[in-house]
Amino acid sequence: MKARAIALTIGLVATSHAIAQKTLLWGDTHLHTTYSSDAFANNNLNGTPEDAYRYASGLPAVHPYHKARVQIKAPLDFLVVSDHAEFLGVIRNTYFNGIDDTDIGLVDQAKAWVATRILRDAIDSGDGRSLFIDVLPEPEEPLAAAQSILENGVPVGWIPAQPQVEIDTWKTITDYADQYNKPGEFTALIGWEWSSIPGGANLHRIVITDADAPTAQQFQPFGLDDSPFPEDLWAWLGSTRDETGADFVAIPHNSNISKGYMFDDKSLRGKAIDADYAKRRLEWEMVAEITQIKGDSETHPDLSPDDPFADFETYPYYIQKYSSEYTVSSGDYLRQGLMRGLSIEQSAGVNPYQFGLIGSTDSHTAMASAEEDNFMGKLATDSIPANKSGAWRGDSGPDGWAMSASGLAAVWAEENTREGILDALRRREVYATTGPRIGVQFYGGWGLSEADLAAEDLYAQATASGVPMGGELTGSDGSEGAPTFLVQATSDPTGANLDRIQIVKGWVDESGQTAERIFDVALGGEDRLDNNGNAVPVGNTVDTDRATYTNTIGEPRLVAAWSDPEFDATQSAFYYVRVLQIPTPRHSLYDAIALGLDSADEHPATIQDRAYTSPIWYHPAN
Repeated sequence: MKARAIALTIGLVATSHAIAQKTLLWGDTHLHTTYSSDAFANNNLNGTPEDAYRYASGLPAVHPYHKARVQIKAPLDFLVVSDHAEFLGVIRNTYFNGIDDTDIGLVDQAKAWVATRILRDAIDSGDGRSLFIDVLPEPEEPLAAAQSILENGVPVGWIPAQPQVEIDTWKTITDYADQYNKPGEFTALIGWEWSSIPGGANLHRIVITDADAPTAQQFQPFGLDDSPFPEDLWAWLGSTRDETGADFVAIPHNSNISKGYMFDDKSLRGKAIDADYAKRRLEWEMVAEITQIKGDSETHPDLSPDDPFADFETYPYYIQKYSSEYTVSSGDYLRQGLMRGLSIEQSAGVNPYQFGLIGSTDSHTAMASAEEDNFMGKLATDSIPANKSGAWRGDSGPDGWAMSASGLAAVWAEENTREGILDALRRREVYATTGPRIGVQFYGGWGLSEADLAAEDLYAQATASGVPMGGELTGSDGSEGAPTFLVQATSDPTGANLDRIQIVKGWVDESGQTAERIFDVALGGEDRLDNNGNAVPVGNTVDTDRATYTNTIGEPRLVAAWSDPEFDATQSAFYYVRVLQIPTPRHSLYDAIALGLDSADEHPATIQDRAYTSPIWYHPAN
C-alpha cells in the first residue's frame, strides 16, 4: 500500500495552493473575548476582539492573563469573534464601571452596589470562576427548564440586565470586525454564540453572518434570553435576513454534552421531527462542529465499539452547577446524528441532519490556539501549566488538561471574503482538523477513476463528473455499480506524517436500521497488514521524556481511489473521510515535563490528531 500511495502522488497540486476556482482557507469560527461573561469571570479581563484579530493574523499579542508576548505559529485566513449573546459585555462593564443606577430606587441602588462589590472582590481575588459556576443551570429535565426560561427569563439574579451596555458592546465588536476585515487577505466575520443550555443540555450554536458592521448594528444578537428553543432562533434568522439582507449560518457545537438532545429524533419541545422542522433546520444548520477544546464529538466507544479510534478526546462533563454522571446517547455524537438523519428522511422525506463538518477552538482567551505545543487553554486562568491541575468544581468536573488543543475549520472557498466563506459553509465544502493543517480533498462519482488522481488539476477533473465533499450523489437503476471516491491527504507542512486514510460509511439497511463501517483505504509505511488483511498500528516515535517525535514512520502524503465493496444501490448512505496522523506529544505531556511531573494527572501523553471531511451522501433513485 505504501508503494501505491507514493506512485499516485506524482503531479498532484499541493493543497495549500489554489485548486481551480477554490482555495483552501484555515480559520476559527468560534472564539471568545473579554466581552463574554464567562471569559471575563475566568480572568480574561482585557483580551479584546482587536487582540484576537491581531493574534489570528500572525502578529505578536499580549496574553490577557500572564501578560507574556504570544504568537500563533502560522496565521489564519479568517476568524469569527463569537462572544456570548447573553449579557454581552455586562460583567466586564459592571467590574470596570459599576451598574448605572441613575433611574432606579434606593433599594435597587443598594442591590446594585452589593452585586458590584461581590463581583469585584471575586475577580480581584482570582475566584471569579466560583461566580460563573454559581449561575450555571441546575441539572433537570431540559424541556421544563426551557419553558421556565421562556416564561421567567434567564435566572441570573445578582447582576441586572443592562440593555445599553449590550448595544454598545455589539457596536464595538462589529466595528472591530470591519476594521480588521481585509478581503482577499484576512477575513473578519461577524458572529456570536446563542447559548441555550436548558437543564444542563448543551444546545449552543455559533451564528455567523456575511453582514458588515452597519448592517449588523441594525439588530442585537439573538440569545438564550430571547428563547432557549432552536426553532425560535431559526425563525429570528429568517425574519432578520428579510429585514436586513444579511445571510446567516448557525453551527451546533459540543453535541457531546447535549444529553442526547442535539441530534434527537424529536424537537426540544418533544414533537416528532416532521418535514417542516427538518427543512427549517437544514436551511440554517448545514454545518456542525465536530471537534473543539471541550472534546471530540465524532462518536463514542459505547456507540461505535468496532471503531478502534472512537475513544478520542472524550469529554464527559456537563455544563451545569452540580456534577452528574455522564450518560452516552446517540443524540450526542455527529456520526450517529448523520445516521439518524438518514432514518428520519425515510419517514419525513427530509434529512434534518445533512450537515458538513468543521472544527474550531471555543477559546475564551481571545487567542485562537489549537497547537499542542502552543496551547493556551480554554480559559485565561488555565493558560499556564501550574493552573491546569485540580477540578473546576471542587472534586468534580474537568481540569485544564481535560481540554483538547483543538480545532480548526478548513474551507474550500472561491475567495477569502465574508461572502466566499459563508458560501463554502452553505455548500458544506469544508472540513475539520483537531489542530494540524492536514490538507484533504475528497470527491465521489461514477465517472471517476484512479487515473484521475494524477491529473494536474484534480479539482477540475474530479468535479467534471463527480462531486466534492458536502455533495450528493443520486443513483439510477444501479447498473452503474458503486461510485468511486477519490481522496488526497497531505500532512501539515511543519507537522507529523500521516498514519492512514479511512472512509467512514453510515447507511440504513433494508429493515430500516442504521449501521456503520470503517474502511482503511490508504496506509502510511510498509508492512501494515496482518495475516487477516487488517491494518496494524503505525507505531509510536514519541520520546515521553522530552516531548519529541520523529517522522520516521507514516507518510507525508497519501491518496486513494476506492469503491464500496458492499454498495447497495437501494440503500441511502453517507461517506466521510477520517485522516489520522502518527502519534505526537499531547499538550498535557509538554506541561508535565515543564512542571517536573511524571504525568499530567493521568491524562494521555500522546495524541493521534486527525481530520474529518464533510460527507458525501448517496441517495437511491426515486
